Amino acid sequence: MAKRLHSYAIAIGSNQSRSRKLTPHRLVEKAVARLSRKSFKMIAASAISATAPLGPSRRRYANAVALVNTELQPDALLAKLQKMEDKAGRKRHRAWAARTLDLDIILWSGGMWADGDLVIPHPSFRSRSFVLEPLAQIAPHWRDPVSGLSMRHLAARWKKPRGKRKAG
Repeated sequence: MAKRLHSYAIAIGSNQSRSRKLTPHRLVEKAVARLSRKSFKMIAASAISATAPLGPSRRRYANAVALVNTELQPDALLAKLQKMEDKAGRKRHRAWAARTLDLDIILWSGGMWADGDLVIPHPSFRSRSFVLEPLAQIAPHWRDPVSGLSMRHLAARWKKPRGKRKAG
């Protein structure tokens, strides 16, 4: 019996170099490449963009979003992504701290998932332009299972001037 393939949108970010050669941009490139191997099939990847940090960090981020297919369930995928972060030198000592690699599951073709620390869709993705804009480019018709809105629609809402934005 064939295993079921799941599609995922994964946000990729870095704002801390690992070395002179492993800059945040290069770390994001390497993560995209890793998401093209072994248990993954890369469907699409956005361009890498430089974005302002959230929280107290002053370092700019390199960000991208990738769409992948895999047989992994969300909890198994999270464990695999955390191993990738660890191999890239990620330290989990402080929230909002600079990080060599951050991999977040944003969306899943199965809809919603909530188990322990993993919540899909990612609770904050609707308020993060560095996730919404690339998602709208590579998966414009993927619908948020909570709001029912497409990524294109969510990104368009985000771009509206603040006074004209609809609540929700």
